[in-house]
Amino acid sequence: MQQTSLSVLLSASTLVAAAAGSSSLPRGVGPEFTKFYSTKDTFTCIGHPSISIKASQVNDNSCDCPDGSDEPGTAACSNLDALSPLQPLPASFSGTTNTTNVLPGFWCENAGHIGSYVPFIYVNDGVCDYDLCCDGSEEYAHVGGVKCENRCDAIGKEHRKLEEARVKAKEKAAKRRRTMAKEARQLRIRVEARILALEQEIKELQDKKSELEKKYHEVEQSERGKVVRTEEQGGKLGVLVGLAKARISELRETLSKVLDQRNELQGRVDELEEILKKFKEEYNPNFNDEGVKAAVKGWEDYAAKIADATPSDLVDADVAEVIKEDNESAGINWKEFDEAEVSDTDILYNLEAYLPESIRGYVHGKLNVLRVWLIENGILADNPSAGSESRLVIAAREAFQAVADDLSKREKTLGDEQADLDKDYGADDIFRVLKDKCVTTDSGEYEYEVCWLGKTSQKSKKGHSNTNMGKFVRIDTEMADDEERIDGKSLGKGPRMVMRYENGQSCWNGPQRRTDVWLACAETDEIWRVSEAEKCVYKMEVGSPAACEDVHEPGVRSKDEL
Repeated sequence: MQQTSLSVLLSASTLVAAAAGSSSLPRGVGPEFTKFYSTKDTFTCIGHPSISIKASQVNDNSCDCPDGSDEPGTAACSNLDALSPLQPLPASFSGTTNTTNVLPGFWCENAGHIGSYVPFIYVNDGVCDYDLCCDGSEEYAHVGGVKCENRCDAIGKEHRKLEEARVKAKEKAAKRRRTMAKEARQLRIRVEARILALEQEIKELQDKKSELEKKYHEVEQSERGKVVRTEEQGGKLGVLVGLAKARISELRETLSKVLDQRNELQGRVDELEEILKKFKEEYNPNFNDEGVKAAVKGWEDYAAKIADATPSDLVDADVAEVIKEDNESAGINWKEFDEAEVSDTDILYNLEAYLPESIRGYVHGKLNVLRVWLIENGILADNPSAGSESRLVIAAREAFQAVADDLSKREKTLGDEQADLDKDYGADDIFRVLKDKCVTTDSGEYEYEVCWLGKTSQKSKKGHSNTNMGKFVRIDTEMADDEERIDGKSLGKGPRMVMRYENGQSCWNGPQRRTDVWLACAETDEIWRVSEAEKCVYKMEVGSPAACEDVHEPGVRSKDEL
């Protein structure tokens, strides 16, 4: 900034005095300090209430108060450190004894835009500081002939346009966050439902395991087997074959008797038909007897039906073939059943081989339970060979083991689900929706990636190497102090969510890499900037709806507002 000459300061003093005469407040006084300035004859130094000066000494380009409060509109006290605008003067301010300028700077009203303070060193330095003082009032002395026009209307209009766009973007981001919060609640409800279902299944499996374990030990101790199959019977299938033979023999005898009865009845029918036929041929049609005529008519109808009827497929020869004692002629080869080497037990035990592999294990466990029941109830044979376990013991053990394995798997799944439920997913469980999703950005020769609750990485575009920059550990909160950017892609000021990614790949001759992912509100997930704060310690600035504060829907009032 340019230094102000003595002649300029004198002329400025004249201008200040003129301004003071036409205004109730001295030039450069901010709204929060108006109570300290009045039209009285004296002025009391704000930070040193024991010191009073003449009102005419305010803004006279002479630093009369140790705290610079008598020069709100000049650069006379610019050598004092100004109070930060972020630390407004308390209403109960009673004064201090330090040499810090109690005023934060020269106040520019900036009508049409936003008022702000300009550092005292910028006042009348011959430069128009439109970014702070768009109305040009800080260059009231026109040093070097500089005249700063009032651009507040144009700058304010553009600012309001950008601010409106930022507000809309923030509302969209907040709306997206509300949607994500609803999705997160649903995901959590599903986890809780799975946990309840698993707990019920585990309880049932524990009871079943205890029952099968007890049964297995009982069978193992007794080493008994209820044998159904014998040499004479040929197993359960042999018993069924014997019963089938006896039943077929009974049916064959019954069919033979029915055939005899049929032949006897057929003879009677033939005899009756011959009588009726003769009656029709010999009766006198001129004899007016209605009963005789009706009988003849009935016979004629009956004879017509017989003539039109289809002959039966079952002839005597077919029936005779069925009732023969010769088994081969009857169509059944009983020897094939008597001499079969595969027993009914083998059929059940080999059934699994014909099942799809995907369900074979499940069916195997269920069949083992069935086998134990069948053997214990004498339906399947249990003939162990010398020196080996009986099939009943094997089946009981496998049934118990299948349930035990199933129980172990479900208990592990329950543990995983419970750990997931207890995991910190941020406020409203918001990161459940983003879990395992990744965001990338190009930055020169590298591509950076952050995977939510996963890891951060740096990928080289040339060598195709992938460097692990840290794995997710926890979520913290830190204060950000970043200047707002026009595009809105900045952390801003205030508390911000920080995700810690640690224990990454070791640096050459250095520590393990770690990344602090700072989050700010944005409509979409996007990596804004990546920097290396110190060796192998990275900082990612990331925008995400997950970092937004809740913004109520238009027309919807919160509980605090009611």
